[in-house]
Amino acid sequence: MTRTTRYQGAIIQDDHILLIKHTEHASGRSYWLMPGGGIELGETEEACVQREMQEETGLRVQVLSLLFEEPDIPNGVYQRKKTNLCRIIDGDARPGYEPELEAAAEYCISEIGWFDLRDPSKWNELILRDPITYPFLQRLRAALGYEPATGNAI
Repeated sequence: MTRTTRYQGAIIQDDHILLIKHTEHASGRSYWLMPGGGIELGETEEACVQREMQEETGLRVQVLSLLFEEPDIPNGVYQRKKTNLCRIIDGDARPGYEPELEAAAEYCISEIGWFDLRDPSKWNELILRDPITYPFLQRLRAALGYEPATGNAI
C-alpha cells in the first residue's frame, strides 16, 4: 500500500518526550525517532496514531491534538508527516515491534527513551548529531512553547 503521510505521536510526560531507537540489522546503525507509521485501509487518523503507539511503545494513548503537519524528509518513505500530541492512558513503556515484514527485516525497535524537552544538552549524542531528529525536536519544542535551544547540536 502506498503511504503518503506518516502519523506520529508526541507522548509527553513530566516535560519528557518518549522516543524509540531503531537499529538496522545489516549495519548495526541506530537512530532515535518518534513512534509512528502509516494509516491502514479504513482506519481514522486518530486510530492510526493509537495503534502505532501501542505497537511501538506498548502504551495506550489518547490523541489530544494535531501539533503540526509538515513535509517529510526528501526521498523518504512518506511525503508528509503529522505530529500529534498524546497522553498516556495506560501501559508500561517498552520497545515494541514492527508488524510490517519488509520493515522488520531491515530494523528493530531496540530501545525507548525519555528525553527532557527543557534541556536538549542532556539528550543522547545520537540525537544531538542527527540531522533529521534534532531539528525536528527543536520544531516540536517550539510548537509546545519550550524555549528554543541556545546552542547548536554537537
